[in-house]
Amino acid sequence: MKGVILAGGTGTRLAPLTKLVNKHLLPAGKFPMIHYAVAKLASAGIEEILLVIGKQSAGLFIDYLGSGKPWGVRLTYRIQEEAGGIAQGLSLAEGFVAPGEKMVVLLGDNLFEGDLSPFVGQFARQEQGAMVMLKEADDLHRYGVPVFLRDSIIFIEEKPSTPKSGYCVTGVYMYDAGVFDRIRQVRPSQRGELEITDVNNMYAMEGKLQYGVLTGWWTDAGTFASLREAGEKLSDGRGGPS
Repeated sequence: MKGVILAGGTGTRLAPLTKLVNKHLLPAGKFPMIHYAVAKLASAGIEEILLVIGKQSAGLFIDYLGSGKPWGVRLTYRIQEEAGGIAQGLSLAEGFVAPGEKMVVLLGDNLFEGDLSPFVGQFARQEQGAMVMLKEADDLHRYGVPVFLRDSIIFIEEKPSTPKSGYCVTGVYMYDAGVFDRIRQVRPSQRGELEITDVNNMYAMEGKLQYGVLTGWWTDAGTFASLREAGEKLSDGRGGPS
């Protein structure tokens, strides 16, 4: 199974720091934020990883991560020329992930405690489709929220004012290679981006969207408050090679 880390976002909520350096290179505890995404995939047995980055700080990503050898992985880099949404960034993985292969996709600003290995194994056994990782949260209006019928996700509602469950969809996804055909069917949202929620809802409508629930803490470190919180939790330096 391949890994894909999406780290091309502009990080406007972390300005003015992100005017100087890409947000995924900002420190979270002992390491830059991107360090943990690579370490999480490596610990789940993923050895081939594509890193989708923006032009800003591209050299710094390569300087820090190199080929991925310290983590025991092989890194490939692709440039997302402009911010076009998560699904647009994921589309750059076509070719890296071949037909018939599966992938684990992480948003580079998602930091979490739990081990992905059991869920990667579960998805490897899933015949086809997709899987999203969920987490209980209080501020559900900030996220995509799954709507359940019995024990299946039938729809993901983006930033609902009245959430229909107590879970949010985290930035941890797993897909078969059919995701690229679905991305081609997505139309830009009102903000001009290709939304990953639209892709996930295609799988949900087909009855092919499974889910898992992350254990331990999780945060999307895209704000100063959440980045500070993550730094405190990661202050012991856990996360891979130093």
